[in-house]
Amino acid sequence: MPIYIMLSTLTSDGLETIKKKPDRILEVGEELKAMGVTVKGQWAVLGDYDFVNIMEAPDNETIARASVEIGSRGSVSMVTMPAIPVEDFIASLK
Repeated sequence: MPIYIMLSTLTSDGLETIKKKPDRILEVGEELKAMGVTVKGQWAVLGDYDFVNIMEAPDNETIARASVEIGSRGSVSMVTMPAIPVEDFIASLK
């Protein structure tokens, strides 16, 4: 199944939400699962983004739909990128 990297930044509303209810972060993972997206790994980071997420979804349309759904709530902005395994990338060059 395709892998995607999602970089996310919380808005002020999102920061307020997780300050009051930190477990909300995990709840979003369950909501994504219901949309056909599996969170394979998630890290809180410092810098331009607040979270780095490794996700799995059946196709670009599924991850795009999930990104729009979560992003439309106004608590987070995201950058989502498809990830190509290095072995597959090398094979495509041969």
